[in-house]
Amino acid sequence: MAAVTDGVILQVGGLHPTAERELATTYGAVRLPSGPERAAFLDERGADVTVAVTGAGMDAELIGALPRLAAVINLGVGYDSVDVAALKPRGIALSNTPDVLTDCVADLAVGGLIDVFRGLSASDRFVRRGEWAAGRKFPLQRRVSGARVGILGLGRIGRAIAHRLEAFGCTVAYHNRRRVDDVPYAYAATPVELAHDADAVIVVTPGGTGTQALVSAEVIAALGPDGYLVNVARGSVVDQDALVTALTTGALGGAALDVFTDEPRVPEELFALDNVVLLPHIGSATVETREAMAQLVLSNLERFLADGTLVTPVPL
Repeated sequence: MAAVTDGVILQVGGLHPTAERELATTYGAVRLPSGPERAAFLDERGADVTVAVTGAGMDAELIGALPRLAAVINLGVGYDSVDVAALKPRGIALSNTPDVLTDCVADLAVGGLIDVFRGLSASDRFVRRGEWAAGRKFPLQRRVSGARVGILGLGRIGRAIAHRLEAFGCTVAYHNRRRVDDVPYAYAATPVELAHDADAVIVVTPGGTGTQALVSAEVIAALGPDGYLVNVARGSVVDQDALVTALTTGALGGAALDVFTDEPRVPEELFALDNVVLLPHIGSATVETREAMAQLVLSNLERFLADGTLVTPVPL
């Protein structure tokens, strides 16, 4: 693809301050308005936009309103909020920000596992409520070391999680669409099989239609009342209704959840459960990682404007 030397760069949604500053000062980017001003902006300037930089996704309607759009540069490793089907027929390029967030998401996944097994958040609340001072004892929890942990999605992040769990002496298994040849971990042919033989399952698959409700009611039942679920992927990967039912009825031992199906809305039934850790989608939310993601977004933009290629293209 040839270099893009003209046209408007459009910022869609909020981005990291570094990215926003550079987009405005170096590239003269304009931000897509919200509310009633949005339609007027697209009518007036939509035909001038050649590159969109987004942290909020792009639907087919917005993509269709940008007839000269040549690239979508996405802040985040997941791009399920971008309508890829609308990009493909027009040959619009797409990039994401892989690798730079691997360690922080893996750290959080293991942290969530430790928290829900040992009841860290729950015991903190126990102390703050004054129950320890009142002479009550916090109930015994579960040991992390030596646990059997299934990883649903053994990509970059999944491997990083597995590597961390090895230090805890955990037995690691995994399920992917395809078997991975260069790892020592046992392969489970289905998510149900993975859950059946695990004390906990950590979900790290991409979102999108291909993984919708991959963690089904059957998978949750296979984990059972002594099993735990950790989700640092996308809320859509888990059947949330089945998960809530299992947690509120005791059919699942506990869960650590960083993602939900309708963020930022979280099922209120989970609020009172001490065996559930609820996080506000903070997998990559560290100073170091968000800065690295912003820099990778800018590198993708610079490369695309220079020669029409991307540093981290998503194969469509």
